[in-house]
Amino acid sequence: MFTIEHEFDATVITLVDEGETPLQEDVTINSFAECVTLEQFDPRTDSVQKITLSPEQLRDLAAALDLPEGVYQLRLTPE
Repeated sequence: MFTIEHEFDATVITLVDEGETPLQEDVTINSFAECVTLEQFDPRTDSVQKITLSPEQLRDLAAALDLPEGVYQLRLTPE
């Protein structure tokens, strides 16, 4: 399950784990113009862990989900 909310300066997506137990904590994705952040509460440290991706890293991650093992460099084609 997931939710999508449009805030003033970001789109916020929350992923809720509905899989097998033990369930993972919710993941919150904040999409800004200049970056994307992923946040998840870590009960072991009682703190929120945060990862920040540039738009290019997010593009590469999306492409990597559909590619086999290897080393890749995406090149944008001129329009």
